[in-house]
Amino acid sequence: MHTLKVPLINRSPFEVPQYATAGAAGLDLRAYLPQAVAVKPSERVLIPTGLFIELPAGYEAQIRPRSGLAWKQGLTVLNAPGTIDSDYRGEIQVILINLSGEVQWIQPGDRIAQMIVAPYTRIEWMEVQQLAATDRGGNGFGHTGKT
Repeated sequence: MHTLKVPLINRSPFEVPQYATAGAAGLDLRAYLPQAVAVKPSERVLIPTGLFIELPAGYEAQIRPRSGLAWKQGLTVLNAPGTIDSDYRGEIQVILINLSGEVQWIQPGDRIAQMIVAPYTRIEWMEVQQLAATDRGGNGFGHTGKT
């Protein structure tokens, strides 16, 4: 298990994000709001979390939608997954969009997204005359014919 640094200052009144179950991959992020926010249909809002972190070098935090919020209210993370780089030190905020036909409300402390911390690999480019051949080749979207 890796350690994620969280400053003692600038923290929201909510506890640090937690895993909801023993098998959960994502940590629940909560809305850090002074009052409820209305989100109109097709509207996008930037919701603060009150969370500041220091990721280890070679790791990123991915911000992803919560399936229950998407299913029950039509609210989802607009740029999913959003990426928090290891050198970012500002507040984590979540861009939500309301895809339902009704006004939805975000209450202070609501779980609005989940955060997954994962290692990443940096690459170096190598220019070549051609790429290695495969059976699939350039066949993309729906190429297997399976649904």
